[in-house]
Amino acid sequence: MELIDQTAADYASRHSSPLDYLLAEIERKTLTVHPHAHILSGHVQGKLLEMISCMLQPLRILEIGTFTGFSSLCLVKGLTQDGLLHTIEIREEDANTAEKYFEQAGEKKRIRLHRGNALEIIPELEEVWDLVFIDADKVNYINYYELTLPYVKRGGWILADNVLFHGKVLKENITGRNATAIHAFNEHIIKDGRVHQVMLTVRDGLLLIQKR
Repeated sequence: MELIDQTAADYASRHSSPLDYLLAEIERKTLTVHPHAHILSGHVQGKLLEMISCMLQPLRILEIGTFTGFSSLCLVKGLTQDGLLHTIEIREEDANTAEKYFEQAGEKKRIRLHRGNALEIIPELEEVWDLVFIDADKVNYINYYELTLPYVKRGGWILADNVLFHGKVLKENITGRNATAIHAFNEHIIKDGRVHQVMLTVRDGLLLIQKR
């Protein structure tokens, strides 16, 4: 299901600030050669992530799901000069690609790339998070949320991507493992008194969650 009219999406992209050269190159290369290119945040959502990060000026960011490094390099733009972004990627090839781009961007000192299973890595990170971005396997969204929320500072933020999951969560009878998991996650959040939230219909849905 196409949630966003392509003409409207193109219009939004034309009326958003352009990506810098490297981000534009990552977007172009990923869309051209990667078999899972649809995962990429893309121009408009990338600029939104960048602006949110710049508004918050976080000291510590956690990203769950690095992919090719596009969203990491958007988020790091708002990081404080002495800040650190931890990003976790389970696929070795994508991690290698992202690492190359982090080096090209001159951000290897402020981005710490972890390779492996996020469920195992997150408990080992002794940090208090200002901002968390969840964009990994959908069946573990609730697990990622519950692992990170206790370590998000009061007033801090969790952003969850793909919360509309190609429109499949809008159907009366939701089928499919991922769509069912995303719907369960959305219901989990709306019932959680520890946070308040707003769902944006950007790209495939972005849920902004703030810890009370």
